[in-house]
Amino acid sequence: MPEQKQITFKLNDRELTVAPGTLVIEAARRAGVEVPSFCYFPGLALQAACRMCLVEVEKMPKMQTACTLVATEGMVVRSDTPQIHVARKGVLEFLLTNHPLDCPVCDKGGECELQDMVFRYGAEASRFIEEKLHVPEEKWSEAVYYDAPRCILCFRCVRVCDEGMGVKALGVGSRGVNSVIIPNVENHLDCVECGMCIDICPVGALTSGTYRYKTRPWEMSYEPTTCAHCSNGCKVTLSVRNNEILRANNRDLSGINGDFLCAKGRFGYDFVKHPGRIRQPLIRRNGKLEPVSWEEAIGEAANRLAEIHKKSGVGSVGLIGSNRTSNEENYVLQRLARGAFGTNNIDHHRTADYTGLVTALGDRAAGASATMRELAEANAILLIGDDPTNQNPLVAWQMRAAMRHKQARIYAINSEANEFHGKAARAAVVGKGGETKAVRWLAKSEGEVSPELTGLKEALANESDVFLVFGAAITGAAIRELVAYGSTLSGQTRYMALGDYSNSRGAADMGLLPDRLPGYAAVSDAAARARFAELWGTPVPEKPGMTAREMLAAAQSGSIKALYVVGANPVKTFGVSADARLGKLDLLIVHELFLTETAKLADIVFPAASAYEKGGTVTNTAGEVQRLRPALDPMGPRTDFDLLRILSHQLAKLGLGKALTGRSADAVFEEIRKNVAGYDVNVPELLTGGAPVAIPHAAMNGHQVPAGAVFSAHDNMFTSGSLSPYFTLINQLAEAHRTP
Repeated sequence: MPEQKQITFKLNDRELTVAPGTLVIEAARRAGVEVPSFCYFPGLALQAACRMCLVEVEKMPKMQTACTLVATEGMVVRSDTPQIHVARKGVLEFLLTNHPLDCPVCDKGGECELQDMVFRYGAEASRFIEEKLHVPEEKWSEAVYYDAPRCILCFRCVRVCDEGMGVKALGVGSRGVNSVIIPNVENHLDCVECGMCIDICPVGALTSGTYRYKTRPWEMSYEPTTCAHCSNGCKVTLSVRNNEILRANNRDLSGINGDFLCAKGRFGYDFVKHPGRIRQPLIRRNGKLEPVSWEEAIGEAANRLAEIHKKSGVGSVGLIGSNRTSNEENYVLQRLARGAFGTNNIDHHRTADYTGLVTALGDRAAGASATMRELAEANAILLIGDDPTNQNPLVAWQMRAAMRHKQARIYAINSEANEFHGKAARAAVVGKGGETKAVRWLAKSEGEVSPELTGLKEALANESDVFLVFGAAITGAAIRELVAYGSTLSGQTRYMALGDYSNSRGAADMGLLPDRLPGYAAVSDAAARARFAELWGTPVPEKPGMTAREMLAAAQSGSIKALYVVGANPVKTFGVSADARLGKLDLLIVHELFLTETAKLADIVFPAASAYEKGGTVTNTAGEVQRLRPALDPMGPRTDFDLLRILSHQLAKLGLGKALTGRSADAVFEEIRKNVAGYDVNVPELLTGGAPVAIPHAAMNGHQVPAGAVFSAHDNMFTSGSLSPYFTLINQLAEAHRTP
């Protein structure tokens, strides 16, 4: 398709060149010219309801709304004339007709768009003498409150719920001056409780159940970080006062998620102050976990680990890591396993087969790895074996955006129908476990399949630049077949494996795998082993270790004597019997925030800092690396990085491995950048809030996935693994307890 010619027009005697179809309001904003608006919001349908964006256009008899006016060649526009100021002042006077003057108590005070515009354009007096209409505030849910008199009927909330979330939980009732926003079920909301309506509201009509009447914007500090929950890696800004998080949002529209946050991103931060947090190290004495000092706990952990290793030999210790801990912590943990204990008994709950995708793509990974922003620009998307609405909310948001703005065609293959089956150009329900068979048929056309799948393949053959997005149902050989099929499609096919948690991808990239070193080099690769051995100052074992399930089984049989668990809950995750403290283990050490099912069985428990209390990096499911920034100073817990660093020094004194020399997460990340394939990312981009893409590539080397090694926890929009019981507001929502 030939590139369209740019058009040139004048704005306030300034010549601007923009792409065809650009709205005047967008052109003005990009040029740094203020054209105020309440109803306009980038990415949503045009409304032209508030009339604040009026501009003058030469040769047009009346003022025009800049939010619906498309710039054309030679157009002359003025946005700052006396007549426009009078018009905007008049609009504000109308908006204030029934608007209560309660700025001193309104939650939006200090960050209200209406308040800003009144300061800017005046409207210091009103010609209306009638009594203001008033109705009481309404509680629509534990998360959302509505104050109708404050509403200026911009309809942003209605549109974002309909277009962005696909929920349609809000509408408009009555007419004229009596118009109000109404929820979808009588006087309450029945929705996904994402809170998008709250943050998109330009005034204080919609307010948050967690933040209302607590503080003022200027009393808080703001810390941008990465969401602690699903694998999509949304950027979130935490608002903090007195070492307490009071709200979370992303109102500056930065990060890979722009204006989007789901319920967990916006309301799922209160677990950090739950009274169930472990604040002091615990050691089992006389059958009970008792609080002790840090020195005693770390000393006993090192001594007992060294004793077991010396007595029972290599392979007697197993380590299970986390898909929530940072890249630096994961890297140090696997280094501890391989360098100090000489074992590849290191694994984690794998929620997607990233190894399979990286090895299947090989050297083609650089052009074939899809990012979150690219997904929103897609022309065609094939979704296999995942329910993005519940499991990967940002992916679902981007897919809806692609459908709205790019008229993208969705193709879906799932064991059960989900939201996108109803919106798909073609969809096939293949039954439980049928996704693998469907992929094999796409690649080889062997066997009989349903007419729906046949039609889907025929339609995909006419597509170009397809995005193949798949979940935990597709692993190993099925990924290789999917990549082989993708290579037959025209254009550049891109791939995205969908995991569950905030650092599911990073855990695999950093080598929390029994058969892969950091960057997916096989443990059998002599050159890779030699490189890491020189770096760490210790030999690197060649024999693949046990998977997490195998370690847990070995604990039951007694062949593994000590298990070191960092930020994971294997008892519940892998469905292991908790009887007799995981069988015949001599030692169980756990890093945790709470006394989970696994932590309750431990001999030593270290209280760990949460993702909102530490620095470092995480990698989302698309391979985008982002910063973690500490918003809080934890009282008692320490970061997993500090614990592992100190433990490495204690073990080194006992003759196990070399002590970690890097004293900070930044120092370890620099080591990762220099030595882990694909992680030499752009540091300035990372430090300024960007998300540079890490693209590891590795030879296949016969990659096979052990049975049961990769599986999804199937969290929904209100659950987040072992953190779920410790949500306060989310667990008060009716929707959180509804059976799917």
